[in-house]
Amino acid sequence: MLDHIDLARLRDVLDGPWAAVRNAHREHLDARFLPVYGETGDQARERITRLLTELPAELGMASAFPTEYGGSSDVGGSIIASEMLAQVDLSLMVKAGVQWGLFGGAVAALGTRRHHDAYLRDIVSGTVFGCFAMTETGHGSDVQQLRTTCTYDPQTQTFDLHTPHEAARKDYIGNAARDGRMAVVFAQLITNGRRHGVHAWLVPIRDAQGNPLPGVRIGDAGPKAGLLGVDNGRLTFDHVQVPRDMLLDRYGQVAPDGTYSSPIENDSRRFFTMLGTLVRGRVSVGGAASAATKSALTIAVRYGDIRRQFGTPDADREVLLNDYLAHQRKLLPALATTYALHFAQTELVAALSEVQGGDGPVDEHRQRELESRAAGLKAAQTWHATRTIQMCREACGGAGYLSENRLPSLKADTDVFTTFEGDNTVLLQLVAKGLLTGYRDEFGSLDGWGRASFVAEQVREMVLERTAARSLIERLISAVPGRDDEVAVTDRGWQLKVFEDREKHLLDGAVRRLRNGAATKKDHPFDIFNDVQDHVLAVAAAHIDRVTLEAFVAGIEDTADTAVRALLSRVCDLYALSVIETNKGWFLEHGRLTPARSKAITSVVNGLLKDLRPHLRTLVDGFAIPDTWLHCAILREEPGRQDTMTAHDAAGDWQVVPA
Repeated sequence: MLDHIDLARLRDVLDGPWAAVRNAHREHLDARFLPVYGETGDQARERITRLLTELPAELGMASAFPTEYGGSSDVGGSIIASEMLAQVDLSLMVKAGVQWGLFGGAVAALGTRRHHDAYLRDIVSGTVFGCFAMTETGHGSDVQQLRTTCTYDPQTQTFDLHTPHEAARKDYIGNAARDGRMAVVFAQLITNGRRHGVHAWLVPIRDAQGNPLPGVRIGDAGPKAGLLGVDNGRLTFDHVQVPRDMLLDRYGQVAPDGTYSSPIENDSRRFFTMLGTLVRGRVSVGGAASAATKSALTIAVRYGDIRRQFGTPDADREVLLNDYLAHQRKLLPALATTYALHFAQTELVAALSEVQGGDGPVDEHRQRELESRAAGLKAAQTWHATRTIQMCREACGGAGYLSENRLPSLKADTDVFTTFEGDNTVLLQLVAKGLLTGYRDEFGSLDGWGRASFVAEQVREMVLERTAARSLIERLISAVPGRDDEVAVTDRGWQLKVFEDREKHLLDGAVRRLRNGAATKKDHPFDIFNDVQDHVLAVAAAHIDRVTLEAFVAGIEDTADTAVRALLSRVCDLYALSVIETNKGWFLEHGRLTPARSKAITSVVNGLLKDLRPHLRTLVDGFAIPDTWLHCAILREEPGRQDTMTAHDAAGDWQVVPA
């Protein structure tokens, strides 16, 4: 039996190092910032743009910028801010992310002092709205092959920015359709007849009155499934002249005579270094997806504690939804995974802050680790959000389908998260490639993947690198007795060992298959990889499962309160065993589980559900989401609720008003 939990202590653990940032948002973001159910796309865009300018100076994602330009030099705080905005309104979070994370972040990361002095203050203050024009209609995830060109002319000392065909149109660009005045445009740099790969330029796209500038064609991406407040648009450039000094030239410079120079000679390495500086956007998307998942779970759990369905012969009242095992099977494993991903995200944000938050040179190895971890967690978090929010919608029955109960908008607004800031399948391949090659300098190339000299032992050290509590993890694993069937499935060392063993086995198998392919198809490198693509994706998924579990274990180790620690330990058990249960087919096929032990795991999971049922509400209350932010009509029925709901507008919106 778990002890009574001091909710404040649990919230302190979950709020983590940036608790002050979280609390500032909880205090200042009132009902004005909530979604308006039933509004049109134009109404949503107008409202979100206005709210973005009304965000208090101490809030929002602009905190990542240097203090001299209006920020607070707090990279980690900017990620936490995006999570908090996501719990209020995902359109607001994405709009802010485009302005300060993508547009402003690109100017800060890829530009030099002259760009910073000229533009960052206005970007931070919202005086200049901008957009991030990377994705093309025909080349979404394959950024290295973008078709837009920017060709330098020494006679005019300008670049000619051009969209050569319709597939090279910049597409899905947030802030483009309505508000953007400038864009960071990614294109192939050409000078003196030679291509130097993808670079970025700061390009004005509208005049002061909002009209497109000569040569710039702007279109609206049209109606969308969600994120109505974000003005996604399309940009086409017809030989637009861009001054030489508008090239964001931190990593590549063009002299007046057209001579190109760069501190990084290799084109591919330079490209990935440039993209690596923009990893903050990917970390923000993953965190925002998890934040939305927490909101959905809070609504579903709280509704399940007031909604009754069917009776029993010995009771005069119907049974609460949360008392049914089937309902617990839906909510609690998803909640456990959400907790695990929360600790993994906290660890990732801390790493991001450490790697990119200083003034000194960035450690390239740490940067590559950061990029890989961000890619994998973003995929895990966004897929988990899509599954879990749908499950929460179903758990609330017909009520979950009504706009006034928030779940439909959470579902619609997060759906695109699985494909923006990197398609999840592509991101998992990036993770796997890093594992398979040990982060070679040119991990964007398939060259050498199957060479005979490449053996599994060369990558084992890399795959087992850990960013937190390494000695703790190794100690727990080494303490596991030799015979698995003699160890309790709740033994933490056994769980860690099982996750690690699965990842190693999958990795070794992928390497063997790649080597075999190289021996028989050495002249067909695409086929070598394509034939094992499913295996490679499984490696990446197992890797993310393992590092997520390790982050959860590290978070528990850092928890001082014994009762909270005990609760988190049970939740961690549920996460670990749920992953094993979900993948029991693999474990049985590969002799890692006996049928009897597989059945025992299911029994233990059901026991954990029973143990955690009394703490369901505590676990979601630990997220500390203000009642106002949940913006959910069905929670009006909760006993003892201290808020009243009043009809707000003709669209059927509900506003929480203090009683």
